[in-house]
Amino acid sequence: MEPSVHPFSELFAQLGLADDNDGIQRFIATHSPLPDGMRLEDAPFWSPAQAQLLREERLDDADWAMVVDRLNVALHAMPEQ
Repeated sequence: MEPSVHPFSELFAQLGLADDNDGIQRFIATHSPLPDGMRLEDAPFWSPAQAQLLREERLDDADWAMVVDRLNVALHAMPEQ
């Protein structure tokens, strides 16, 4: 059985955030870059429930972990000018 791959927009929906392309891009532009060494779920802009969801998905569920890692990379990158 192949693992399911969740779209990036589905993670944003799970977090209660705008999940359309413009909303995702706006969120990343607003909150990046995170400081080196800061874990994604420790970023100050998450609610406690959002941080817990990110932590649990990263640790417990391999198919979600890939999407959470993608968000981590996006938020640690320098925003495009």
